[in-house]
Amino acid sequence: MKKVIVFTGAGISAESGIKTFRDNDGLWESYNIEEVATPEAWIKNPKLVLKFYNERRKQVLDTKPNKGHFELVKLEDKFNVQIITQNIDDLHERAGSKNILHLHGEILKSRSTFNNSIYNVEGAKLNFGDLCENKSQLRPDIVWFGEAVPNMIKAEKLCKDAEILIIIGTSLSVYPAANILDFVPSNCKKYIIDPNKSTLFNNQNVTLIQKKASIGIPILANILSEK
Repeated sequence: MKKVIVFTGAGISAESGIKTFRDNDGLWESYNIEEVATPEAWIKNPKLVLKFYNERRKQVLDTKPNKGHFELVKLEDKFNVQIITQNIDDLHERAGSKNILHLHGEILKSRSTFNNSIYNVEGAKLNFGDLCENKSQLRPDIVWFGEAVPNMIKAEKLCKDAEILIIIGTSLSVYPAANILDFVPSNCKKYIIDPNKSTLFNNQNVTLIQKKASIGIPILANILSEK
């Protein structure tokens, strides 16, 4: 089976009701990004950071996968599908996708501030005073602005032999994730599914399907089945 890399962003989760991380006013759910999603914010006010991500976690737990997520699962019947996502929710997992790499962490997990060990969060809340086995505070398992993205190395390796790249619901405006186009072979077929037309892809030899994920993925599936 052909190897397909599916690179997903906030657009696919938005169809389930999860808001994109940054609105036009530079806020995320009425919070300033710099106050809740940076290493400096964690040092300055860890309780506020935990409160913010507890709210995000509850939202994810109250949300369900949408048609777009389930349509990606169907692709596994005909292709070797690897999902690489910028999203921190678990909607791909709950829909049934098998191979998923989270670039920016996972909201339902926590990380030790002592040695980066990963733990599952029980329920919706991670509290100040919740400690790892080494008695250090647990933080959200999220890659904050200003931090390195360790899984980009894994993503690059996964993309090296890709035959088809499908980009869904992201403008690729955030680096280093925006480098995904450079990771695949030059002869890799590239498609983007997004209701917004972006000039970013004009010179990238990318086929644009200007639809939201739930509509665009079945359209692309039909195109690929005919080839």
